[in-house]
Amino acid sequence: MASDDAELDLDLIAASLRADSSDLSAFVESLADKLEQVMPGRVRIDRRRTGLTGPKRVRRIALDAGNERLELELDKGVIATRRARLSGGIVLKNETLDTDVWLAALGEALAAEAQRSATTRQALERLLLQ
Repeated sequence: MASDDAELDLDLIAASLRADSSDLSAFVESLADKLEQVMPGRVRIDRRRTGLTGPKRVRRIALDAGNERLELELDKGVIATRRARLSGGIVLKNETLDTDVWLAALGEALAAEAQRSATTRQALERLLLQ
């Protein structure tokens, strides 16, 4: 990854995304933080309080990547992942994905964006080298 024209290793991206997967809440929080750093303005994070005074926790992540939207929702300790096909910002088709398939799609979307944007590529490299 030292040169700008080197391809991003999708396995490395997926491994980085799964690094905190033993604790689902920590995994979702970490993933949200990473995506906010790598794709500011392209990712929407919905955080909600679990009580009146408790900390806000990530409930939903949505990333628009080209002609698709990747969504992850955490509800009562269960993760649901979806991919929506978009055309002009309008959802044409929704499909539920297995978490591993969703993570692979996310890795591909990040790699594609890194190929288009030097800023995204540098942010992604920093996260992968942490």
